[in-house]
Amino acid sequence: MAGIVSMVISILVGPKFIGFLRRNEFGQHIRAEGPEHHVVKQGTPTMGGLLIVLAMSVAFLALSRYTAEALAVFFATLACAAIGFIDDFTKLRHRRSLGLAGRWKLLLLAAIALAVGALLRHEALAESVYVPGLDIRFDLSWGWYLLVFLIIAGASNGVNLTDGIDGLAAGTGMIALLTFTAINVFTFIRSGQPGGGGNPDEAALDVAILGAALIGGTIGFLWYNAFPAEVFMGDTGSMAIGGALAAFAVTANAELLLILIGGIFVIEALSVMLQVASFKYWGRRIFLMTPIHHHFEMKAWSETKIMVRFWILGAILGAGAFALYYQYFFGFRPDLIQP
Repeated sequence: MAGIVSMVISILVGPKFIGFLRRNEFGQHIRAEGPEHHVVKQGTPTMGGLLIVLAMSVAFLALSRYTAEALAVFFATLACAAIGFIDDFTKLRHRRSLGLAGRWKLLLLAAIALAVGALLRHEALAESVYVPGLDIRFDLSWGWYLLVFLIIAGASNGVNLTDGIDGLAAGTGMIALLTFTAINVFTFIRSGQPGGGGNPDEAALDVAILGAALIGGTIGFLWYNAFPAEVFMGDTGSMAIGGALAAFAVTANAELLLILIGGIFVIEALSVMLQVASFKYWGRRIFLMTPIHHHFEMKAWSETKIMVRFWILGAILGAGAFALYYQYFFGFRPDLIQP
């Protein structure tokens, strides 16, 4: 129901919202150093992430069980979306492609991580990282807050880097959200069975409701963001999706799984870091252009081909991550009764 409500709101409100952005000239400013053919996208309405956040919020608040874990994810999503909105608004106000300074972004993300970490620590979630296969858990104590910051900052910026082709960030983000939602549905069902302790994990169900609401809102947004895009999500949407994915990973005590579930975003971020390092130390570029989706554009791949192939890879990585969670992670959740 949360997914359906959110999707319907997003699709129905979409045209009027896009019209509002156009009337107020909230159009995207294209980077000069980007692919030349992206110039035609100049002026396309941006900040479409507000549509996702609005639809998700209505559906979640109407159907939520209001558990601390779900509210923590909800807070992380809204707070990261707020940072993205400030970034988008700064770009629009100054009519340039550069927005909020990086140091301010990191400072605000650190504040979000501190708040999320404090809430989840109070709920007795693990302050450690579990390594599947090796059956090793590293206790981090207060270092757990640093881990939460790195996860939130990394995920939000990774999704942000991926948002460069019509439908790419929305589609891959939706697949990653679906994986975490499936994990929480499985946890809720499994925890209620005799082998899982016989005590259904209401928090997992509540987090799954939020995940479904985010998926529904993203589907509705993707209806208008598919090539050729009528609206871009902007940093408002990419930061919101990234913050949500990070918080999902923390609440599921599956931080390492985020590397696999968000594998597309990891690849995008690594391509930029490798390009910068290679050019700085050796004066050579590894890729034709970064993030890596632009490399494939420069090799004459169509935007649709890149988008679909990245979606396929994201789905494969998500399926693998779910299998790992099923095999290893559930039995080591410290907040659930051991099977």
